[in-house]
Amino acid sequence: MDAIPFTSTPLTTRWTFKQGNRHSPNDYLPANDVPTEVHRDLVKNGQIANPFDDLNELSVRWVAEATWTYRTTFAAPADYSISNVVTKLHFEGLDTFASVYVNGLLVLKSDNMFIERRADVSGSLKSEGNVLEITFESARKIGLGLVEQHKEHSFIVHQTEVSRGPVRKAQYHWGWDWGPILTTCGPWKPITIETWKGRVSTPGVQYEFVSDLDSAKLRASVEWEGAIAAVSFEIISVKNNSLVAGAVVQINDETLQGTAEATITVDDIDLWWPRGYGDQAMYIIRAEAHGRAEPSHNPLQSISRKFGFRKAELIQKPDGHGTSFYFRINNIDIFCGGSCWIPADSFLTRLTPEKYRAWVILAASGNQTMLRVWGGGIYEADALYDAADEFGVLIWQDFMFACANYPAYPEYMDSVEEEARQNVWKLRNHPSIVVWAGNNEDYQIVERYGLDYDPEDGNPEAWLKSNFPARYFYEYLLPKVINEYCTNVPYHPSSPFGNGKSTVLKVDPTIGDVHQWNVWHGTMEPYQRLPDMGGRFVSEFGMEAYPHVSTLEKYITREEDRYPGSMAMDFRNKAIGHERRLISYVAENFRIRYDLEGFTHLTQIMQADAISWAYKSWRRQWGSGRDRKCGGVLVWQLNDCWPTMSWSIVDYGMVPKPAYYAIKRVMKSIIVSVQRKYKSWTMRPADVLWQRDTGHVDMRQIWRAVEFDVWIANSTRKEVKVEVRLKYISVCTGVEVETKAQQSVLIAPNGTTEVLNNHVVDLTRLQRLNDPFDTARADPFVVHASLYVDGQCVASDVSWPEPIKYLSFTDRGVVVRYSEDGMTASVSAAKPVKGFVFSEREGVSMSDNGFDVLPGDSKDVQVMGCTASDLKWRYVEM
Repeated sequence: MDAIPFTSTPLTTRWTFKQGNRHSPNDYLPANDVPTEVHRDLVKNGQIANPFDDLNELSVRWVAEATWTYRTTFAAPADYSISNVVTKLHFEGLDTFASVYVNGLLVLKSDNMFIERRADVSGSLKSEGNVLEITFESARKIGLGLVEQHKEHSFIVHQTEVSRGPVRKAQYHWGWDWGPILTTCGPWKPITIETWKGRVSTPGVQYEFVSDLDSAKLRASVEWEGAIAAVSFEIISVKNNSLVAGAVVQINDETLQGTAEATITVDDIDLWWPRGYGDQAMYIIRAEAHGRAEPSHNPLQSISRKFGFRKAELIQKPDGHGTSFYFRINNIDIFCGGSCWIPADSFLTRLTPEKYRAWVILAASGNQTMLRVWGGGIYEADALYDAADEFGVLIWQDFMFACANYPAYPEYMDSVEEEARQNVWKLRNHPSIVVWAGNNEDYQIVERYGLDYDPEDGNPEAWLKSNFPARYFYEYLLPKVINEYCTNVPYHPSSPFGNGKSTVLKVDPTIGDVHQWNVWHGTMEPYQRLPDMGGRFVSEFGMEAYPHVSTLEKYITREEDRYPGSMAMDFRNKAIGHERRLISYVAENFRIRYDLEGFTHLTQIMQADAISWAYKSWRRQWGSGRDRKCGGVLVWQLNDCWPTMSWSIVDYGMVPKPAYYAIKRVMKSIIVSVQRKYKSWTMRPADVLWQRDTGHVDMRQIWRAVEFDVWIANSTRKEVKVEVRLKYISVCTGVEVETKAQQSVLIAPNGTTEVLNNHVVDLTRLQRLNDPFDTARADPFVVHASLYVDGQCVASDVSWPEPIKYLSFTDRGVVVRYSEDGMTASVSAAKPVKGFVFSEREGVSMSDNGFDVLPGDSKDVQVMGCTASDLKWRYVEM
């Protein structure tokens, strides 16, 4: 009877819920299958309207104030009555303050959304009709109570209210400057009932390379419970589906729990590489638990997980620019261009593994190298990391702290440590995770409010007695956990962090990572200044834009509200200054169109322009192996949690904005970039008030005498011989007004190669300087750079006269032709066209969008999900 296998039965169906505690007289209503959340269940029963529609967010605030109880019934598992069989309820996640009752008896209390729990119900069940009840108290009310209870701590919280500070729950549920206040609750992860005589945890691996990167000494480990005689480990190659190595650990411990470890040498390793650098080779580690009484070929439990071998380093060394900050994977320096990731829905249980995979595919297809999982959300679902492993997308993983001064009273500290240990253990096998960071912007709070922080003080116990006790987490506890569980992943105390020198408020471009928010926030600099506003690694920056009209129209239900500036539209934009800031950036650069489609288009093209200025220039600063100035750039943000105006480059409906395609073009393996020197038309640098004034600008110098740079970025590991061709094309006529000889260049591997620096094209001779300046006679031109390899054009770029609003775009001669199968659109123009956009919608995807069109070039766009001729299109000033 010893070889009784581990069983796990999901408790998914037959759930009901009601308002109030388990003794409340309110009637139970049918709930969704678990996992679920209370807002979803209220919508299901018609108790509330969709919180995403119109202003309905305001009508559901009461939900967060109430107590809610979930209930189901279940039968005892088949093995329940067998002697010495353990029966436990396994809760993978309860959101958040939960009391669990089985047949009226309290078996578990939980206060942390990020921790999984088990409740022993051995001997407490009936054969049929067992009642499981879970009561969820208001996180907001309990949070406010904890703030009042712990007056010894200074609770400082940015973004909505202070009650989130002491609550270990997804912080964005309290609202953010891109998300609604929807503080939900419920059984947000699966619930199962388990039986066993012996069980093991998910196996984990740590390894050290012992012969360059060909061989590794691997330490496999599991936690075990029960009557276990041995644990066997197997390492299997996914590529060949073959056993690579294995080991057996004998268990002689009578304590009925412990850790089993085996050291295994693996030779002839296939490495896991980031996308574009090699294959994403994966292995499987399988752990099997064997019973004590009689050896058996049938294990008590078998559990497998994938992992990959890769070497990850965060290079922080003194250099000519300060201290470097870039990633080296398998001894190759990697420029990390990508995005920040927020939770993809306000209601997390709506997200499926398929949707997570689609998001990662979208990032990978957009040539993005890295996603940063932001610290105000959640430790994400397995599906996201599995997809990142599969498609070679690197993950920067924050711990879940954001924009607050968190407490450190004993109960909170214990909860944080358990949270860290569980989640690092759970995620430690993923080769895609290459850095853990302690928090998001908490050191900004320290600086802004003058909290205690002395970089020279190395005493963690003293930090706990300061008014910034969370430093104990970020600089002692969390790195300790990382060092115990995944030594092959670097740790960074915060984002941003520069050894106490770099925060959001005080950006030090010479050290650490920076969040550059003096575009949009702060001093609201022109985005054309972004090239000079970078750092060693830019882990946040961004520019707002509207979502696609097709996405907005699903949630702004009244036609009369579908205009920029309506109450419903302004309410949806949560950013500080929202429409004032957005329209300022649009108006500084483009002629305002204030119908919904026209204004949406302009915000999106403006956002794409801002992103392009930054990505091109900061990738240029990648430099060479001897001079890495900028190690990466992560735009804020990839996605949205609801349909809104935000900094996202893909809207809530998974419809990419033009900025997504701008990054896709800039992050190709080999690109050419051309960029004019920025000359302000919006601000006087000497004016401390930064008042707008165009009177100082000589428009002849902006339009006729142009100074620009040309460079090539190459992320391949090969030298490549290329040809650079430049054209100067009149915006007014489409005629090439000046030519430059073609130039052959041998471009460096994994770096940038300068082609032209401070190059000047002066066409002012075409208009006599003593004549009155006549804009009708002015002939501004674009600089068009093309890159050819073996006679084939592989990349191109355009530099426009700025600002675009001073230009005329009449009679562009745009022609769109369609292939016979309707899957390809070819766009051409007689004169330069700015910001050509097909109107994308959910379910439709395309190879490119939001591009410029120049005479003599035809842009071919592959369309999937509809016939290309069904799509509307527009361009600037159409």
